[in-house]
Amino acid sequence: MSTENLSDVTTGTATGPQGADSTDDVDYADSRETTEGRVYTVSGGDWEDVIEDSRHDERMVINMGPQHPSTHGVLRLVLEMEGETVTQLRSVIGYLHTGIEKNCEYRTWTQGVTFVTRMDYLAPLSTELAYCLGVEKLLGIQAPRRAELLRVMLLEINRIGSHLVYIATGGMELGATTAMTLGFREREEVLHLLEHLTGLRMNHAFIRPGGLAQDMPDDYQEVVSAFVKTMDERLPLYDKLFTGQPIWRNRLKGVGYLPVDACLALGVTGPVLRSAGLPWDLRKTEPYSRYDEFEFDIPTSTDADCWARYLIRVEEMHQSLRIIKQCLKKLEPGPVMVEDKKVAWPAQLSLGSDGLGNSLEHVRKIMGQSMESLIHHFKLVTEGFKVPAGQVYTTVESPRGELGAHLVSDGGTRPLRVHVREPSFVNLQSMPAMAEGGLVADVIAAIASIDPVMGGVDR
Repeated sequence: MSTENLSDVTTGTATGPQGADSTDDVDYADSRETTEGRVYTVSGGDWEDVIEDSRHDERMVINMGPQHPSTHGVLRLVLEMEGETVTQLRSVIGYLHTGIEKNCEYRTWTQGVTFVTRMDYLAPLSTELAYCLGVEKLLGIQAPRRAELLRVMLLEINRIGSHLVYIATGGMELGATTAMTLGFREREEVLHLLEHLTGLRMNHAFIRPGGLAQDMPDDYQEVVSAFVKTMDERLPLYDKLFTGQPIWRNRLKGVGYLPVDACLALGVTGPVLRSAGLPWDLRKTEPYSRYDEFEFDIPTSTDADCWARYLIRVEEMHQSLRIIKQCLKKLEPGPVMVEDKKVAWPAQLSLGSDGLGNSLEHVRKIMGQSMESLIHHFKLVTEGFKVPAGQVYTTVESPRGELGAHLVSDGGTRPLRVHVREPSFVNLQSMPAMAEGGLVADVIAAIASIDPVMGGVDR
């Protein structure tokens, strides 16, 4: 057999009759320099003839997003690749900027709830509570016991719904379409329940400074108990379908590794931090809204990978059901808004033939019996209540980690400044540490394990 045309693997010579050296400067494609690196334009030709220059370590820069279905919203990832390996990753945000925090400066303190609830649209009640706890701290008031317990119940129902979306979208991105159909089926139960309890499926604006917008419907005990029973029956299905599934396990195990020291250096909180072994959950470490009265566990792991984060979120749903059951036992009749009429807004709500509105007794009083009550009602709704000057930072444990509200008041009826520490925004800092050095396919698993919501990032 003739060997004269075989390539020499040591020098990389071509096998053609000329025996051209691959180090010769041959232009196989037009190229141009961009801010993201060199971009090639290849048209026509035989791909077999495109020989990579062994002297140069040429980068391949690809964009993932901002319209990519696996980036959890309008997140753009700029990936620098060597083959299938990610050598550099940059997160580009800002495509969804809504100016919610700035808008709050032009609304009353109560109207601000309607804005902040739209940040993390998968856990709107968490943002509402962090904001309202801050307003209440500035006012020096505390919501009634019934309102605080109902807040806990609503937040835990919301937490289950958020974690279900994590499983549904994360599974879909990794090819497990059954996870999507099941996850959204269960989430629909959550949204139906929240609509029954608060009037809206999402963006509820139900938690208000001083308490809640209204009390629960008369049948809330039966409806919530039925929901808990349904979820207790269906959650074990996720363990059968995914936890014991070798493909699912192999797809997540050892992927997106982020140890506890890296989490602390980057300010990462929530299930990502707990997957690295630190049991930091504000419901336990810095209790609020009577969480210290409840018995529940904080699941942790030391694996610090996507697999651990999946297991932790599944277990957190079980713990949330435990808390909801305890809420139903603890709840007693009572007010859901502070007694102070200078803060309690809206006034007495009731369900009438025309839908939700002020009770007939309240309307009769302000319209026909007391001019002072009408003036007070008008000023409270249009101008709002004054909040003493000062600043405060209050935190809650959202499904994604520490969610804090920094509120500044100059003594007026509107916030001087509202800033929210959104866990999705902070946790996204860990993407390069998780993804660089791994395969491009594992970038998807890493994003899903953070579970970011871009409404919270680009608020």
